[in-house]
Amino acid sequence: MKLAVLICFLILMYSSVAWPAQAAITFRVSPGGNDSHSGSRARPFATLERARDTVRSLKKAGRLTGPVTIEIAGGTYELARPLEFTQQDSGTATCPIEYRALKGQAVRIVGGKTVAGWQAVTDPAILERLDSGARGKVFQADLNAIGITDMEGIGKATIYQSDPGLELFFQDKPMTLARYPNTGYMRIVDVLDANGTPASGQATTPGGRFVVDDPRPARWAGLKGVWLHGFWVWDWADERIPLGSVDAASRTLSLAPRAGDYTIRKGQWFYAQNVLEELDRPGEWYLDRDSGMLYFWPPAPLSEGRAVVSVARDLFRLRDASHVTFRRLLVEAGRGSAFLINGGSDIRIVGCAFRNMGNWGVKVYGGGKHSVIGCDVYQTGQGGIHLEGGDRKTLTPAGHRADNNHIHHTARWDPVYQQGITVFGVGNFATHNLIDNVPHIAIGFTGNDQTIEYNEIHSSVYQSNDAGAIYTSPPDETWTMRGHRIRFNYLHNIHGFENKGCLGVYLDDCFSSADISSNIFYDVATAILIGGGRDNIMTNNMFINCGRAFSIDARGLGWAKGVGEFATRELHDLNYKQPPYATRYPELVNILEDDPLAPKGNVMAGNICWGGTWGWTEDAAKPLVKFENNLVDADPRFTAQPPADFRLAPDSPARTIGYREIPFRKIGLYKSADRASWPVESPLRK
Repeated sequence: MKLAVLICFLILMYSSVAWPAQAAITFRVSPGGNDSHSGSRARPFATLERARDTVRSLKKAGRLTGPVTIEIAGGTYELARPLEFTQQDSGTATCPIEYRALKGQAVRIVGGKTVAGWQAVTDPAILERLDSGARGKVFQADLNAIGITDMEGIGKATIYQSDPGLELFFQDKPMTLARYPNTGYMRIVDVLDANGTPASGQATTPGGRFVVDDPRPARWAGLKGVWLHGFWVWDWADERIPLGSVDAASRTLSLAPRAGDYTIRKGQWFYAQNVLEELDRPGEWYLDRDSGMLYFWPPAPLSEGRAVVSVARDLFRLRDASHVTFRRLLVEAGRGSAFLINGGSDIRIVGCAFRNMGNWGVKVYGGGKHSVIGCDVYQTGQGGIHLEGGDRKTLTPAGHRADNNHIHHTARWDPVYQQGITVFGVGNFATHNLIDNVPHIAIGFTGNDQTIEYNEIHSSVYQSNDAGAIYTSPPDETWTMRGHRIRFNYLHNIHGFENKGCLGVYLDDCFSSADISSNIFYDVATAILIGGGRDNIMTNNMFINCGRAFSIDARGLGWAKGVGEFATRELHDLNYKQPPYATRYPELVNILEDDPLAPKGNVMAGNICWGGTWGWTEDAAKPLVKFENNLVDADPRFTAQPPADFRLAPDSPARTIGYREIPFRKIGLYKSADRASWPVESPLRK
């Protein structure tokens, strides 16, 4: 017995010598610090760059033997340039690096500069240009005087997307670049062909000429820098285009010359922006980029808030960095995106908030196992969280994850195809998120094996009709984009632009092989659309008070048959008859011999439809769709009135079709120490 005790003692002694405890290291950063300090709690650094460089030096010297924490004291940190992190700034699985706000303290990382030196506008020439109601209420500040020289304007103007460049924020809210009309749009009453003759419906010409019924544009004749933001042909495709000329007498506008022709449709809508003459209400601003003079009608006294203009682009840039966490930071008021991550692995962004960015909250390209957890994203110019990674050739998953995030009021600059969350590539996850008040797509997906589960989505797709809250988002859908799981989601109060209709889950142009099961659709215009695709399984869903439960068409046999050309090329590019595709998706092996453009293999089974229309199936698709055991137009008998609850009474007739209860209370956000805010407010859009 004594010998056994002695042996155990020696083993423990050996273990303690062979595996010494790893020493944790902590540095402190504070607005009142100094970069010549040691970075201790008593003598903190002033900047995150200094902390990063210190960790980099210690790592290079081989002196990092344990986890590293950079504690950030509360306060505001204005960035003149992005924070860059590379492979040399990486931690490891056993020695991770974390940048975090001190508990209970608010840390603001600001990509802009506070504007000072405001004065009332007194220049007679400027006052003459202003609307009479704005005179005496507009202030000006010289950006050159505070060291701002990059006054980037609207740029990268392509279909669906442009960049706002420099923006103004006041009282932590984005201000409005002077525009007309102040809300809504002007309508195109006629489009003119190359001969100047009104065209029937649509015209394609180099000049892009059209007529409006509003005399206001006469004020813009001869002005520089006026942009028109419109939905020129389709209500799902917007574009910003510089104004060319104005013919006040005929109320005719032309668009600025460019290499290609313009196509414009009668009845479409647009507004003008970046017009000093339209700075006519509180909250609007205009920047004269030649002089550097900023003009602003503040919505409250300037003494009651900070006026900030965005300066730095992509505030946190990580390339090939790994095992770094950023926790409880508020990142705001920058151009571009708050976080831009390329490559690397295991970057964690936890409990942060992103607002007032020109583009996205977080964008991830490549790498593996990056995660955005418990964050709030709002008031961004474009989207929320973009996750892209994995190898489609080998079907290697990236494992990126967006979990427990609240994304709302995004896409304020580019209103369409700027998703709340995207999961692109292979094997990524969007789970337990709440996405609301977004003008177009809430969750966009493409590639292979994406998981979209336990999300709540409402008040989305209000800027467009031919779009979905959960929507395929490649430029071209193909048969190989398979293996997606869309389950346990709650979609509600989704109606489309001007209540003309839109979709809850939309698989566009022959997109195939999604498992759309155990979702709740409440008050959605059309819950599911299968656009000619194959092998989609729709089971155990609940459609309550929806305009239509589903729509299944055979577009691949008709107007969308061109999909077959590039979809077939991709099959061969991916060696679809060989592993991994042949083993992962055996139904692909003989697809080209099985009428590939026919919507075969779709199943609609075990669903509940109550309070709305069941659905529509195109005649050519009807023989190819399996309908089985659906409860339609029979009261499912809820325990409480939806939308308060969707649980079924014990005697519900749905139980006779094998319906399985959906865990409604588990859908959406959950309380966690890693949530940026709690409780969460999420009002329905009126």
